[in-house]
Amino acid sequence: MRLSASALPRPRLPRLPRTRAGQRRAVQALMGLCVLALLPATWLFVSTGDRLRSVADVPRTDVAVVFGAGLWDGKPSPYLAHRLDAAAELYRDGRIRVVLVTGDNSRTEYDEPSAMRAYLARRGVPERAVVNDYAGFDTWDSCVRAKKIFGVDRAVLISQGFHIRRAVALCEAAGVASYGVGVAEPHDVTWYGGGAREVFAAGKAAVDAVVRPAPRFLGGREDGVRRALSAGR
Repeated sequence: MRLSASALPRPRLPRLPRTRAGQRRAVQALMGLCVLALLPATWLFVSTGDRLRSVADVPRTDVAVVFGAGLWDGKPSPYLAHRLDAAAELYRDGRIRVVLVTGDNSRTEYDEPSAMRAYLARRGVPERAVVNDYAGFDTWDSCVRAKKIFGVDRAVLISQGFHIRRAVALCEAAGVASYGVGVAEPHDVTWYGGGAREVFAAGKAAVDAVVRPAPRFLGGREDGVRRALSAGR
């Protein structure tokens, strides 16, 4: 036997409170949820306020960390290229000595660190001054690996403005004393999308900073940064 559409049970929608007290509680609950959602982003702003610098005034530091931001046809995306341009400028100015490029190489045909290294070489940064981290799958993993695998205790971090606070906060939590250089970008669709994503990513960052999970891949200690610093003397 077939039931008509009118005979099928209709889903019940939640009813709005009818009393003024009930409506007040609903509004208060909604406001509380909004506050909780914004707490991680507030933590990022408060905890990193004095750690942000420009290319011109960042303190001299041995190591800069550049985070991956995607490849287009095997070459750095525009956002990633701008991060690398800032690193190259810092190197030419003598403000850094080694660049640790950290990104995704989870499959053979996708190799962010090698593409980043080649880009820097074309802009005057010698290959001996660039160290590849092939397992920087996200910001937390990159920070932990910089500390535990490459022995970086202090670094200049380079990313876009909407991401740099999260990078600084997570690297500080991982034990890397950090200054952040936020690369300026036009406020286009990509920029606004990245900013919106950071609101949600801040929640994960707060959890990572408290729980401190193991990276997706850790591996053994590498002496690439130490050797690069020795070679540059």
